[in-house]
Amino acid sequence: MNRMLVSLGTVIFIAISLANVSAKDKQSEAFLKKAIEGNFAEVSMGELAQQNGQSDAIKSFGRMLSTDHAAANQKALNAAQGLGMDPPSGPNAKQKADHDKMAKMSGASFDKMFATHMVADHQKDIVEYKKASKSKDAAGEYASGQIDALQKHLDTAKSLKAGS
Repeated sequence: MNRMLVSLGTVIFIAISLANVSAKDKQSEAFLKKAIEGNFAEVSMGELAQQNGQSDAIKSFGRMLSTDHAAANQKALNAAQGLGMDPPSGPNAKQKADHDKMAKMSGASFDKMFATHMVADHQKDIVEYKKASKSKDAAGEYASGQIDALQKHLDTAKSLKAGS
């Protein structure tokens, strides 16, 4: 009887442990899915800024976004592969809609809208990346390595917004 209780206790402990690991994996996968979609979106928004922006500062920021987020996406895709997940291949529907809306704009109105969008987007991203950086897996390592670049993007977007 005691052996059965010990065995049952062990089985329950293992089941709970596996459930916790599975939940953490799901959180990491969900974070990486959003991060990869976000990186694809930022690369295309950066390209859009280079085409539709009026000021040299917006165009330069667009180049920075495209370059930094393309490099970040390669790291995120590697982390996703490390977790054995099937990563997204582009931005999500909302991100595509935001891009399409801004693609119809140009000049000073584009610059102002772009800077405002980038401030809001990077503020949200930093919160999510800081939370994800607490995971002790490939997703957490990826997140921790990106926070400084995201903060630099936020600071740049804030200064562009203030100047517009």
